[in-house]
Amino acid sequence: MVGKRKLAMLLCTILVGGVLSGCGQDATGSSKEKTASSEVKNIGIIQLVQHDALDLTNKGFIDGLKEKGYEEGKNIKIEQQNAQGEQANAQIISKQFADSKKDLIFAIATPAVQAAYNATKDIPIVCSAVVDPVKAGVAKDWKSSGTNVTGTSNKTPVDKQMELLIKLIPTAKTVGVIYNTSETNAVIQVNEFKAEAEKHGITVKEIGVTNTNEISQNLASALGEIDALYTPTDNTVASSYTLVGKLCLEKNIPVIGAEDAAISKGALATLGIDYYKLGKEAGFKAAELFEGKKPSEIEITKLSEIKVVINTDVAKKLNITIPLDIEANAEKATGGIVES
Repeated sequence: MVGKRKLAMLLCTILVGGVLSGCGQDATGSSKEKTASSEVKNIGIIQLVQHDALDLTNKGFIDGLKEKGYEEGKNIKIEQQNAQGEQANAQIISKQFADSKKDLIFAIATPAVQAAYNATKDIPIVCSAVVDPVKAGVAKDWKSSGTNVTGTSNKTPVDKQMELLIKLIPTAKTVGVIYNTSETNAVIQVNEFKAEAEKHGITVKEIGVTNTNEISQNLASALGEIDALYTPTDNTVASSYTLVGKLCLEKNIPVIGAEDAAISKGALATLGIDYYKLGKEAGFKAAELFEGKKPSEIEITKLSEIKVVINTDVAKKLNITIPLDIEANAEKATGGIVES
């Protein structure tokens, strides 16, 4: 009787051990890791301000994650926060994300990633719409950040934008550039633009602002002194593209934008990137982090694909003839003409 009882207990022990072993090992006997798809990842998204380019970046990020198998309501939970263009708000939001121990922070625009990086050096941060992460102080190198940051950059070729401006407006001698003097990303581009202008004998008139309320007065007072206006990828200015386009068109001043979001608001042309694709690439990088990589193992990248977009309505209004070589390869767009 005792022998049978011992045998039964032994068989039970073997059976239980086999079940536990089956849960912890695969067919090869190696330990299984919990896959990202089997647990909910908490993502905090901090967007500096609402405008077309950053909105597209945000959407692209979510779609990029979805394409890699990470979807809201299934295995990720997203908290969206907008800093309304205020650095103080970005800092508060970033601290809240850090304190709540998000699994990942997605920071859209340079001031947003700077705030996130200041708030945490542990939580992985994916950035996007950042011109130069190294000069912004959130990465030590593009190939390997050496920090908890990776992502995508919206840096565009300023030299090519200058060439486009000269081809479209060959008589331009003085070009205005409007930007927020406190935005690192904008300052970097303005310095590059000034260097390119000097090569071509063009004078640059800087039109600095610190917030959207200053744009109307500062730009209006400069329009009589410039032949064209260049708008870098500046979040403050991007929030007011409609106003910028209106003021310039009233004085027949053509605008060359660094991003195509300016086109529908009255810019003549742009040579820039697709912000939806930019965000999508950032989403792919976030998926890599969820699958076990470290931010410093994922290169911060720029989009290689750039495109020329021409606003045919604005070209007609300003009586500007588009060179055939540009027109043949450019995308055509309309809009931004406000009838008085």
